[in-house]
Amino acid sequence: MKRLDGKIAIVTGSSSGIGKAIALRFAQEGATVVVAARRFYKCEETVAQIESAGGRAWALQTDIADESQVEQLMAETIRRHQRLDILVNNAGIFGGRRLGETSTDAFDEVMRTNVRGTFFCCRTVFGYMKKQGGGTIINMSSVAGVQAWSGTGTYSASKHAVMALTKSLADEGRAYRIKVSALCPGGVADELVDATPDARAAGEKIDPFDIAEAALYLACLGRQAVVHQLVVDRLGADW
Repeated sequence: MKRLDGKIAIVTGSSSGIGKAIALRFAQEGATVVVAARRFYKCEETVAQIESAGGRAWALQTDIADESQVEQLMAETIRRHQRLDILVNNAGIFGGRRLGETSTDAFDEVMRTNVRGTFFCCRTVFGYMKKQGGGTIINMSSVAGVQAWSGTGTYSASKHAVMALTKSLADEGRAYRIKVSALCPGGVADELVDATPDARAAGEKIDPFDIAEAALYLACLGRQAVVHQLVVDRLGADW
């Protein structure tokens, strides 16, 4: 039996990079995956890869910074499947330079996607999971969410905010058997998600499928276990 047989999972930002790796891996383990991202044609490519390997998936174009689109994503998932077991809040952007050189527009864009978008997704799905008696939420933070360096101020601020949302929601969700975890990767080779295993192994960044394995671990924990924060950093990184 596959570890996610019968589970319904939404993975945001799953048209490429880490999100795509997670969608592919979850489908391999039997989940029906809702592929959600802004670029619909890329979502369809992910769905095609899943289906060609014998998995189940469907796509819905979603900009998580748009509250109405998030609500549509959750409502359509429930309409089709009558439940939602796993939400992976992976969609996010990097932006900003040194704080003194970061424009207000650049700052707002990062916060709009990384913080507001994650908030919209968490708030909307929490109500559904509360009614059904539990579920798993995995928020994609970063090593920049537990540390910060010169030139990462805006991005780090957004990912620190994701950590705070995660911790608060985990506390709120305990009574309803809703598990909430933060996954904090270091430098990941997003661009190699469609490369061969040998090509990924030859790189100096983290294999995106290593992060997918970490997400799968969080999604498969037993009924009484929860991991609140999981850091997966690049070997040799100094943080």
